[in-house]
Amino acid sequence: MLPKITLKKYPNRRLYDTENSRYVTLGDVGDMIRKGRHVEVVDVKSGQDVTAFILTQIMMDRVKKNNSLLPVSLLHLIIRFGEDILSEFFDNYLEKIIQSYLSYRKTTDEQFRIYLELGMDFSKIAKNTMNPFPSFFERPSDQSDKKNDDET
Repeated sequence: MLPKITLKKYPNRRLYDTENSRYVTLGDVGDMIRKGRHVEVVDVKSGQDVTAFILTQIMMDRVKKNNSLLPVSLLHLIIRFGEDILSEFFDNYLEKIIQSYLSYRKTTDEQFRIYLELGMDFSKIAKNTMNPFPSFFERPSDQSDKKNDDET
């Protein structure tokens, strides 16, 4: 895992990367995170941790470009019930749910890649998946043909 990067936030809203000794934009911070880095942002004047605020700004910039991040119905719930009820959910469960989903997705993608490398015939797999009870759905004439084949 890559080490955490500490950024300093100045009153003029500029962010300073202490590791690389340079000023960075919100886009740069987003790129750092997408590459797997964890960031910590500290307000120079107060010494307060403002990481959540900066990360929220990054997400809001993305929303401006894509016009949505969360469904409107969920946003209504967040506003209606506020921090009291939903903050516990976000703090305790949402991160775990997303990590679990990403882990499952990674495992599935890896299995699919292996199947492709082995040259598996997915048409046979799909056929078996579509008809999990083949003997139940066979016509009687199909079964009598099988018996005749077995006898010879």
